[in-house]
Amino acid sequence: MKIVAVTSCATGIAHSYMSAEAIKKVCKAHGHQVKVEIQGAMGIENELSKSEIEGADMIVFANDVGISKSERFAKVKDKILKLTPHEVIKNPEVIFKSV
Repeated sequence: MKIVAVTSCATGIAHSYMSAEAIKKVCKAHGHQVKVEIQGAMGIENELSKSEIEGADMIVFANDVGISKSERFAKVKDKILKLTPHEVIKNPEVIFKSV
């Protein structure tokens, strides 16, 4: 399965990066391809392309604040799983409980 994710937190520092790492680790452990975009204090890092978004089987939003450039996800709303960074950090397996 191809999974893409976007993480962002209120301060744009620790939880954005911690949740990104948790998502990468759990997805790889399950044998899935994964790419994570981090929206933090440094702006958008590892930005997802249109083809990556549209080609994803699942999209994970781990955010406490709005997603920048959210219009990129307009055509794939049915693939989006919305969580908080805290949920992903505490229990990354939550991503696969909805599948």
